[in-house]
Amino acid sequence: MREEITEITVRFCWIDSEKNHDLGLPCYHSEQASGLDVAAAVDKALILSPGQIGILPTGFSVAIPIGYELQVRPRSGLAIRNGVTVVNSPGTIDADYRGEVRVGLINLGKEDFIIHRGDRIAQLVLAPVVRAVFKVVSHLDTTCRGDGGFGHTGK
Repeated sequence: MREEITEITVRFCWIDSEKNHDLGLPCYHSEQASGLDVAAAVDKALILSPGQIGILPTGFSVAIPIGYELQVRPRSGLAIRNGVTVVNSPGTIDADYRGEVRVGLINLGKEDFIIHRGDRIAQLVLAPVVRAVFKVVSHLDTTCRGDGGFGHTGK
């Protein structure tokens, strides 16, 4: 029996359909991929120098269903090969945001990185959102870990 992947409709709108007709919709590149690759809608090549942050346009906006978010994540190949990653990873696009989807990239590599129009720069993952409701209490239950924080388990 083949397992099915749940599909949720996300409304998509090109900011300028005539200008961006050459860019494809964000898309999955394998049958079970979780992330949709998204392309840069830069007008001309953009150089990210080592340590530089750039906010890249995608040329589109979306309407995400209530109860979901789009997470903006790095593309593993760019991160591993070039040190180019999403600066606020994972970025969050909230369900009530209607502006252009933009991607904040940082070059953590040692060389300039050139981004051309249509280059795949990040991936988008649609994820459910659960909202927290805080309940104030006088103390918390104890655990084996207790207050052990960063690096508490050693190497």
